[in-house]
Amino acid sequence: MRFRSNHIRRRRDGRYEVRLSDPERQLLKALPSQILDLIASGDPSSNRLFPPAYGAEGDENANAEYRQLTRESLLAHHREALTLLASTADVQDLDAEQAEEWLCALNDARLVLGTRLEVGEDAAPLVPDDPRTPGMAMYHWLTWLQDQLVDAMAAGLPTS
Repeated sequence: MRFRSNHIRRRRDGRYEVRLSDPERQLLKALPSQILDLIASGDPSSNRLFPPAYGAEGDENANAEYRQLTRESLLAHHREALTLLASTADVQDLDAEQAEEWLCALNDARLVLGTRLEVGEDAAPLVPDDPRTPGMAMYHWLTWLQDQLVDAMAAGLPTS
């Protein structure tokens, strides 16, 4: 059995205890505004937050119509989740709704960062002095934190 340090855990009262270091909390405060800036600037790395309805190879007119219909509501949701993450980065516990928004914001950050770093099955492995190393460290930390949150949320589900 693998030992897991629980930095986020579900308490009996249904709230989620968050035990993170000050530097980790500072990162969670700063990262959302950077992601929102990329979205606002139309940076291609944010495109994964607005996926096409009919796939990349689908009907471009239908995809454009879908984007027109959904972009503002998707943008509002991304903005709300990322803003909540930044504003609650210092709290010691989250309610269930805040935990769900953290999960969305962490996923948004991972998608954008992963796109910028070209994370994928056929991505080139890191080599010494690779300029992607700091970004990959952040990407893996966000993945780990998201996993911690999912595990904590799953702890509250009934078992069958």
